[in-house]
Amino acid sequence: MSYKKLVVIGGGAAGFFCAINAARMNPQLKVIVLEKSGKLLSKVKVSGGGRCNVTHACFDILEMSKKYPRGEKFVKKAFYQFFTTDTIQWFKDRGVALKEEKDGRMFPVTDSSQTIINCLLNEANQYGIEIMMNAEAKSIVSGQGQFDIKFSDSRTLSCDYLCIASGGYPKSSMFEWLIELGHSIEDPVPSLFTFNLAAGSTLPADRQAGMPKHPITELMGVSVDNARVKIMGSKLEKEGPILITHWGLSGPAVLKLSAWGARELAIKKYDFKIMVNWLPDYNEQQLAEKFQTLRFELASQKVYNKNPFGLPNRLWEFLLKYSEVNMERRWTDLPSKEANKLIKNLCNCEFAIKGKTTFKEEFVTAGGITLNEIDHNTMMSKKIPNLFFAGEVMDVDGVTGGFNFQHAWTSGFIAGKTVAQSF
Repeated sequence: MSYKKLVVIGGGAAGFFCAINAARMNPQLKVIVLEKSGKLLSKVKVSGGGRCNVTHACFDILEMSKKYPRGEKFVKKAFYQFFTTDTIQWFKDRGVALKEEKDGRMFPVTDSSQTIINCLLNEANQYGIEIMMNAEAKSIVSGQGQFDIKFSDSRTLSCDYLCIASGGYPKSSMFEWLIELGHSIEDPVPSLFTFNLAAGSTLPADRQAGMPKHPITELMGVSVDNARVKIMGSKLEKEGPILITHWGLSGPAVLKLSAWGARELAIKKYDFKIMVNWLPDYNEQQLAEKFQTLRFELASQKVYNKNPFGLPNRLWEFLLKYSEVNMERRWTDLPSKEANKLIKNLCNCEFAIKGKTTFKEEFVTAGGITLNEIDHNTMMSKKIPNLFFAGEVMDVDGVTGGFNFQHAWTSGFIAGKTVAQSF
């Protein structure tokens, strides 16, 4: 019996899915997974607050593919081979049921990422996959139908098929070993990050003195179910939940904006201004008209006590103070000057952003191997036969909500299937 060897570089979601499915589909394949660190499936572990956001409950390929700021056309073609329905079924067949949350994110019913990790490790064990830890590939030489992988400790390993599933890299220089193989890259920039607010932001200079952080950060932990965030001087804007943190603004609306604006915001060196509409159902004119009716409907009630828009009370109080509204005012006595300032801060609250916060384990990078050098039908390099790519090492990234994991499962599955069926 003739055995062939597949080596997968990267012990994350995409690498494991490639290895497991290749070994499962072809018993004549010897599969080895190389993990450079001492931890397997680390992103799976921390994703979704330790629950693992496995995929997204979207069952329309066209709609799903629009969730990828980079790689939309590529994933759209790939999804015809392995899609969300296939992911759900794959895990179900192995005793792992997924559940859908109201925002479409899908998690294991156990609410524990360990369930997904155990499933993948069990599969790897069942199909005899060898896992080498602390094995960092430093260079690859391709020739005569073989790949020779050199490790950082000078060991070497040869194989017939090679899948690179090493994840995204924050710096172009970290792709050198792949560029030496003859591939091109799109320069990496961070995606899915939160916005750091400048101290005092748009407050007058005399009110910023000695202020270490923007005052809204005192509301850390407060979230708004739906707000609109717009990057000033740009067409970029997104709507969705916002979370106030001790360093600035986060939540799905901000993360999506950071993904779509990844390259533009990198050029700006993360120094820009945003406008937040806390009440996206209104513009300033519509809200001014609403205020006129509130003067009558809530006439005798204090503005501070009566928050008519369903905003969190702490945020309402902040916006009143930020707009210099007298907290003892009754609605009927609210002067136009104070009302206009409050309306502006409800609909167009301006903040200066200086810097970003990313979380190394969970967040993603835009950039990677140029997609026109990869065959979407097979995940094989168009330049080097039997060299495959899976996951974030490619120039594909999705918004938050399970889309990056779906790309990992899809690309890993296709690469594994291609190898398994090639001999």
